[in-house]
Amino acid sequence: MELTYTMFLIVCPLVFLAGFVDAIGGGGGLISIPAYLIAGLPAHMAVGTNKLSSGLGTLVSTYRYCKNKYIDYRLAVIGVITALVGGSLGARCTLFVNDVVFEVLLLILLPLIAMYILLKKNLEPTQTTSISRKKQYIIVSIATFLLGMYDGFYGPGSGTFLILVYTGMAKMNILTAEGNAKLVNVTANISSLVVFLINGVVLIPLGLAAAVFSIAGHYLGAGIVMKNGNKVVRVVILSVIAVLFIKVIYNALGHFGDLL
Repeated sequence: MELTYTMFLIVCPLVFLAGFVDAIGGGGGLISIPAYLIAGLPAHMAVGTNKLSSGLGTLVSTYRYCKNKYIDYRLAVIGVITALVGGSLGARCTLFVNDVVFEVLLLILLPLIAMYILLKKNLEPTQTTSISRKKQYIIVSIATFLLGMYDGFYGPGSGTFLILVYTGMAKMNILTAEGNAKLVNVTANISSLVVFLINGVVLIPLGLAAAVFSIAGHYLGAGIVMKNGNKVVRVVILSVIAVLFIKVIYNALGHFGDLL
């Protein structure tokens, strides 16, 4: 696929913003994947290239969580193992879906996931009761495998969903949940990225350039809590999704016109 300057101008700033948002509470893929689609990448290549840029960015925020000891390493081990398997399987499933069908799936999934994340304001556990370590292992292993598959197949919101499960069901505190979720995200990203690279659906130059911006966004986001951050994030996500909707509908009308 031919690279243009416009692609970089569209993708890089939005990927920076996506990294910042993702480091704080997840959901950065709701901005970055639409950015690649708006720039003109086919659906499969948009997801594959996003794995390269977001994966490198997530490494930075994960390191900051590890450095500040916000990781439960015993639970992280089972999470990493199941995420490796799940992410690889999810990526393989993506490759079997026709590109047009995949665009339709994105059109359906994006608003549903966005609405859920934007309406979910409180990530802290609603109950203060603790659970046994065994139950935590079971919950973490099942959740990371399923969400690892989702992350490999598509991705946006997987980190937020992990935080919700870790805090609500596994009863982890919010900072540990975020740290473990970042570690799982990195693992699923790497395993799925390998599959996409092998199958040639990663636009490497654009992905590497965007990765620089993703790293900067993740670095800043992991260390900053904005006073009105949630309001800004909501507006940006909804705006990007609205632009993507217009583009996808325009493409669909074009396909319909070609059939006529």
